Amino acid sequence: MSTQEAAVGDVIYKILTEEHWFLFRQSGRFDGAPVDLADGYIHFSTARQVRETAARHFAGMTGLVLLVIDTGRLGSPLRWEPARGGDLFPHLYAPLAMDAVLDAHPLPLGPDGAHAFPDDLR
Repeated sequence: MSTQEAAVGDVIYKILTEEHWFLFRQSGRFDGAPVDLADGYIHFSTARQVRETAARHFAGMTGLVLLVIDTGRLGSPLRWEPARGGDLFPHLYAPLAMDAVLDAHPLPLGPDGAHAFPDDLR
């Protein structure tokens, strides 16, 4: 994504532990994982970025969930900022509300030890 704002209907992704996903569903909002809280925003990835995010930050971990997030429901607290290699990553400077979650998929490890992503990742 090369612009500062995503178009309505665009999606981004968040990888959560099953525990964080459970707590998010219970409360209806997600304030962030420890790394998000430490950085002051919730980290997301685009479809192009999410596999590398999983490999770098969640390698070998089981019990993960991939959330599909509608950028159009996030509003102005969503910002696109440079991170790895200058690539723009979506960061949310507000809690994530449940109504922005379009779908959730288990993120198991495949036979090669890498996470197995859904075929319809867009």
